[in-house]
Amino acid sequence: MMELAQEQTRGGPEENDGEVEENATPPLVKELRQSRTHYPGAVRKKAYRFDGEGNYFTKEWDLAEGSGREFCWYHVELPKGNQKHALAAQCLIDVLCPPLKLQDILTLISNGPFCGHVDGALVFRVNSPGPASSKFTIRLAARVTENSVITVSLGRVPRLGFSPTGQSLLSEIPSVESPSFFSENKTTGSSGIVIREHVLEFLLTMNHSEECDNPVPHTVSKLIIHILDTHMDHLQDIAVNLEMELDSIELELDKGGFALKRQTLDDRRFPKMHLDLQRLLQVVAHGEQVFPRIKEKCANKSWFFSEDLSSLEELTSRLRRLKENLGFIVNRVTALQAGLDSWQAEQINKKLYYISFLSIIFLPLSIITGVFGMNVGGVPWTGSLSEEEMFSVGDFKEMAAIYLFEKMHEVLSRDI
Repeated sequence: MMELAQEQTRGGPEENDGEVEENATPPLVKELRQSRTHYPGAVRKKAYRFDGEGNYFTKEWDLAEGSGREFCWYHVELPKGNQKHALAAQCLIDVLCPPLKLQDILTLISNGPFCGHVDGALVFRVNSPGPASSKFTIRLAARVTENSVITVSLGRVPRLGFSPTGQSLLSEIPSVESPSFFSENKTTGSSGIVIREHVLEFLLTMNHSEECDNPVPHTVSKLIIHILDTHMDHLQDIAVNLEMELDSIELELDKGGFALKRQTLDDRRFPKMHLDLQRLLQVVAHGEQVFPRIKEKCANKSWFFSEDLSSLEELTSRLRRLKENLGFIVNRVTALQAGLDSWQAEQINKKLYYISFLSIIFLPLSIITGVFGMNVGGVPWTGSLSEEEMFSVGDFKEMAAIYLFEKMHEVLSRDI
């Protein structure tokens, strides 16, 4: 009983100390903990575990790190839309905290390029500050440790994840769909999956294979190279789609007439395309700043291998080549816009020509009218006209009107 009483007396101050510590918590922190909201289904999450021997497994979302040769990868896909930047940060806090801290979240979600160490982990990002709903706004951030990688992207990045082998359309034997005018002579002995035209058009815009063809990384450094490589493929896909769209617009403008060119100018199609290209060039510029710094930061890491440093150099070279290609596309857009501007100036000059032609005819008539309208004496031909003279003046006016009408009709038919 004495020992029990002593234990109770010892436990009392500890409980009181606990109450003091709870009461000592700042009110703002307590309010933030109590009012924390959750956003189920707001983001897409993928979690993988790699055994370091070329195998991977999907796992639950526990944000735990691997042990030994094993390492884990957690990917968060933020939705594309018109939501505010703060809402995206809240969604990220909901799925990554704990164990991440607010400093980690802000480093991952902020705009602009960054590469550095935050709380012992390597963090890099290439986030462009454009609207989240635009397909030219690219955001990718990663937090890397020795046995764990956490990535955040805006929208889906093609070929970023992993899927079981044998489910790829590219590994199938294709069969071309017979056109309608060959339907009578269509053979039924062909084997394979029929590849329709719209599927081929989509596959031709891809600069990469599918997820099931991705080689499974054996190390964290290989996983980082895979993430940056898919980011480059994504940028290349956007550039290819933009160039194909530009080709189709150029062909339509060559075949189109006045209405199509007028509509293109009213829609400000090329200025908007130029703005999208500038956003894409900004992402490329961010990559040019971040990729060399990743190489610099990872050069002294024991878990980052030397052959992967060479892969980083190749990715940087790809960025430079992509930047040159985007520069050529910008020049094409500028040339097409200049062509439309010159066409618009030509249309304005034609209208001014018609106005000048009318002024040449009516200006002398207005001068003659002014002379004959003066109420003074002694001016020739200001007296009363005889009936024959009135008829001659009327004939002259009629002939002038007919000549003017024929001349205007000739000019308009020549322009058309």
